[in-house]
Amino acid sequence: MSNPDSFIEEVTEEVRRDRLFRWMRRYGWIAVLAVLLLVGGASWREWRAAQDRAAAEALGDGILTALEAPDPAARVAALEALPATGEARGLVKLLIAGETGAEAAPALRAMADDPSLPLHYTHLAALKLVMIEGRAASPAERLQTLAPLAEPGRPFRPLALEQMALAEIDADNPAAALGHLRALVEDSGASAGLRQRASQLIVALGGGSDEG
Repeated sequence: MSNPDSFIEEVTEEVRRDRLFRWMRRYGWIAVLAVLLLVGGASWREWRAAQDRAAAEALGDGILTALEAPDPAARVAALEALPATGEARGLVKLLIAGETGAEAAPALRAMADDPSLPLHYTHLAALKLVMIEGRAASPAERLQTLAPLAEPGRPFRPLALEQMALAEIDADNPAAALGHLRALVEDSGASAGLRQRASQLIVALGGGSDEG
């Protein structure tokens, strides 16, 4: 390559670099802003998702604690104090209504069968439905409804096990009732009060006094 050609190529390259630098000085902030927006948006979504999960878990724990209260008035007071909003508030209102009678049963049944709702809402509605219907539903129907709720890892497993034991007692099947009660006593998610009730039932069924 001749010296003139080399000189022209160097000049051309220098012009390209100069144009690139000018472009970066003029428009580079747009690219930086776009990157910041993408990273910031992803971080915000992750933070919001974590906040929503934490709020849902806290609400679920609050509902579970409220349902374990010893009498309807205490359960209503605890449910009314929960900071529920939107869809969750509707569920809490149904649970409160269920403490005053069976009027909430149709709405609870519809909620329990609604596949568009989160699973913990449908399970909670099903559990409350069994509790307010009581012996108006057959033991077999109650057990069928409760079985999915009592699977390991389900949030309302301890309460579901208690209700399954009561259904087995109504079905004159004390051995199965004792099995559910012992599983309840051994469940790490069960409260002290729930374990105590289960232990008392075990003794009443002749299962021994060393449970819990």
